[in-house]
Amino acid sequence: MALTFFRGIQTRPIWLYPSAFVATKHVFYCTMKSTQTQTLEKQQPELKASANTQSKTLDNILTDYEAIIGLETHVQLSTQTKAFCSCPYNYGSQPNATVCPICMGLPGALPVLNSKVIEHAVRLGLALNCKLSYNSKFDRKQYFYPDLPKGYQISQFDIPIATGGYVDLDLPVEFGGGHRRFGITRVHMEEDAGKLLHTGNGSYSQVDLNRAGVPLLEIVSEPDMRTGIEAAEYAAEVQRLVRYLGVSNGNMQEGSLRCDVNVSVRPIGQLEFGTKERLSCFHNLDEENVEIKNLNSFSAVQRSIDFEISRQVLLHSQGHGDQIVQETRLWEEGAQKTVTMRKKEGLADYRYFPEPDLPEVVLTKEYVDDVRSSLPELPEMKRRRYEKMGLSMQDILFLANDMNVADFFDTTIAKCADVKLAANWIMGDIAAYMKNEKLSINEIKLTPQELGELIASIKSGTISGKIGKEILFELMAKGGTVKGMIKEKDLVQAIIEINPVPVRKEEIVDPLEIGKLVDKVIAENPKQLEQYRGGKTKLQGYFAGQVMKESKGKANPGLLNKILVEKLNGKS
Repeated sequence: MALTFFRGIQTRPIWLYPSAFVATKHVFYCTMKSTQTQTLEKQQPELKASANTQSKTLDNILTDYEAIIGLETHVQLSTQTKAFCSCPYNYGSQPNATVCPICMGLPGALPVLNSKVIEHAVRLGLALNCKLSYNSKFDRKQYFYPDLPKGYQISQFDIPIATGGYVDLDLPVEFGGGHRRFGITRVHMEEDAGKLLHTGNGSYSQVDLNRAGVPLLEIVSEPDMRTGIEAAEYAAEVQRLVRYLGVSNGNMQEGSLRCDVNVSVRPIGQLEFGTKERLSCFHNLDEENVEIKNLNSFSAVQRSIDFEISRQVLLHSQGHGDQIVQETRLWEEGAQKTVTMRKKEGLADYRYFPEPDLPEVVLTKEYVDDVRSSLPELPEMKRRRYEKMGLSMQDILFLANDMNVADFFDTTIAKCADVKLAANWIMGDIAAYMKNEKLSINEIKLTPQELGELIASIKSGTISGKIGKEILFELMAKGGTVKGMIKEKDLVQAIIEINPVPVRKEEIVDPLEIGKLVDKVIAENPKQLEQYRGGKTKLQGYFAGQVMKESKGKANPGLLNKILVEKLNGKS
């Protein structure tokens, strides 16, 4: 039965192909024989030169062109059931284990909209600074592909739920830094298609419909990006945003976030585009565009764009610009290049018309206001708040990148006022431990409250930084409390009458002994002493470090600093 759904696929009487239907423990497979051969890549002209000469020539040519880049990002929503039926979706389930007549597009089955899809769409639209459509509708996007059982996809055409927004981000310092704002053309709701499982020899494919009907939000950007780095950072910001909002896990390896890239090039200063730069099929432009698929990482987004820019510029420079046609290309990770996949469909090919089985989507102001009030602090807001705290951009991007890390940091500084010290510990020893142990910050046993307590204990002079680091690693591995660990290791505080500074038994607390160490360090560093007394007071940290080194980390920090300041200022 299922084979008759797939027009254009070679069919034979079922009894001639006993493997056409395979059922194992309620797992249903549909296999199909392919009659189409893969589209061959056109032979591209090559520069007749050595590799070095070709590279230099291409670098020179690239400076005469600029790229016009936009992205279509598909976000799979974290809902308990699919968009139009009650089937669940669990990544990694047995093929065709979570399907029903609605998912499979059987005659007479009617869709019912999952209200959670609308809520997630409104949340994302607000977070992307979009204008919401209080009255929107669904449409049928018709095309044939074996993993689309109905022969059409329920999507949104001329009235998407959100339009005209933007996203702000900061580029990493290693890529030049700077603030960027990229426009958002539209956000619309739609359902996902199934998945084809290809055999090793490529003689046939199997259809898994578990994913059919899973709700998606498609985010279409404006063509505001000019480099592969900007496009990759934009995609990463979208991932951060959906994770902060809780609308999707954003895992690219699971297909929860998928990016399609559109790339055009034009000579510097030219206003017209050599290819159609708009991603949305709603812009009737005459030029052609190149779309790149099969991008499963942000680095693949960057590298595919860089390759495609070079390919198009090279063709233009050699007078072969007519070979840049409207097509979909695949990124081959192994070969590090794009190859032709198929001719790209145009607007007329999809034959959109309103979905007759679903009513309008009508939003009220009260509903939108409720959703708006439930939004968390978003990545851009968090970055600006951290910036006001005086943190460097490197610190800001690290902390705000992961919502759980940001929450850990915020809870820590609520206990301990030293913002920079908290950031250093999280980005340094804690991040290294998580990387080595392959753990997330929620999986380590250290709590942010105890990290705050640990930092406060070091600042007050209760323990030294060296001892604090030892305690930190034990807390991350085994848990516990700072005070409990100090007690357990017999690091009980004591009070000296001469100088009331909290100390441990192992610490050097004799003022005379610490004074001798300070004298020795000062005598060995006359140049630094002169600079300090000349106004470079930050060198106090240098002297303190040298004394701690001499004492093997045992000098009481509070007592050391008091004696050091007196001697540096010539008071004793």
